[in-house]
Amino acid sequence: MSNTIFAKIIKLMNIRNIKTEDYSYKLPGKKIAKYPLPNRDNSKLLVFNKGNINHRKFYELPDMFSENDLIVFNNTKVIQARLIFYKPTGAKIEIFCLEPVSPPDYAMIFQENKKCTWKCIVGNLKKWKNNPIFSEVLITGELLKVEAKKVASKSESLHVEFKWDNPDVCFGDILEKMGQTPIPPYLNRDSEDSDKMNYQTVYSKYKGSVAAPTAGLHFTDKTLELLKKKSIEFDNVTLHVGAGTFIPVKSEKIGDHKMHTEHFSVNLSFITKLINNIGHIIATGTTTVRTLESLYWLGVKIKSGMNTNNFHINQWETYDLPDNISVKDSLNSLYNFLSSNKIDSLNASTQIIIVPGYKFKTINKLITNFHQPKSTLLLLIAAFIGNDWKSVYQYALTNDFRLLSYGDSSLLIP
Repeated sequence: MSNTIFAKIIKLMNIRNIKTEDYSYKLPGKKIAKYPLPNRDNSKLLVFNKGNINHRKFYELPDMFSENDLIVFNNTKVIQARLIFYKPTGAKIEIFCLEPVSPPDYAMIFQENKKCTWKCIVGNLKKWKNNPIFSEVLITGELLKVEAKKVASKSESLHVEFKWDNPDVCFGDILEKMGQTPIPPYLNRDSEDSDKMNYQTVYSKYKGSVAAPTAGLHFTDKTLELLKKKSIEFDNVTLHVGAGTFIPVKSEKIGDHKMHTEHFSVNLSFITKLINNIGHIIATGTTTVRTLESLYWLGVKIKSGMNTNNFHINQWETYDLPDNISVKDSLNSLYNFLSSNKIDSLNASTQIIIVPGYKFKTINKLITNFHQPKSTLLLLIAAFIGNDWKSVYQYALTNDFRLLSYGDSSLLIP
């Protein structure tokens, strides 16, 4: 066994043995923002710059960038994923749509006008036996009856088939009218009508997320316009955020935590823009980070001659892949492969877990909210700025920052 391989094995063992408890902090309930500020860009912005910490207002963010910077957003759109059904007995059954099964494509399933099947989490499942359950919803002045039927049982979820009898109504219409906003459980409140707008970025475009990419919630049209006036470039990836983003790490060691898989897509032109802006890439949110870093590793796999039958990054494989390939060479390999195979839009998935010991490849700055204790998102922050994460969170807690999804923001520059 070569020294290089042996060193990688030891490094991965050390990473997997990271104690979850070391990435916790005391979060008083009063520090959790239950609602956003009336003006999104009036939130506080903590600025961590190479060890120095201060804070400003979010609307001042454009002043901190220059025209050779590229800001990357996640333009996924949150769907009204919680559906309420009732049994004839009156028992309430809540169905949380996670991801499409049949058809398996997001765009296609929202256009279905007869039936479709979703992977779901079901609340009050013990009350739902094998009979179909029903709900009614008013759409364009007509009362529509929607049927839900269990069709398959998986270890952590159910496959639920939805059917309705009006071909003029697509499933996207049903979700929009019947569904509720899937706000985070730690808000400890029911969703309200205001959440439909508040829990959505102003640049959201493609439906598919069951959780918002919350780092982008602070941007307003005015902020984006200021960025344009400074000739700061920005572009989008699309990663549909899954419910797994809310799952805390319950295992004692991070190596025993199973990371969730999320699907993302980017255009070929976007990869060109990344190549042209290496060294000046700013990620908005951890979902964008996961996408950008996964693109690098897909390029590494292609350049290394590995199997490219499916575009997927497994949870731990990045710690074992060759890490001496430059960002430019990796992204060029990815671009050339897609171009030669006439793939204009890359659809891929990632289970990547980014924890201390991970070496970032693509991003130089990160715009992000404040995350839950013992979460994979907090571990990602710790990987990006090291032990300074403790100073950042202590500063936020002692300077009246509002935390989590509807809370304040930060700009991190390692």
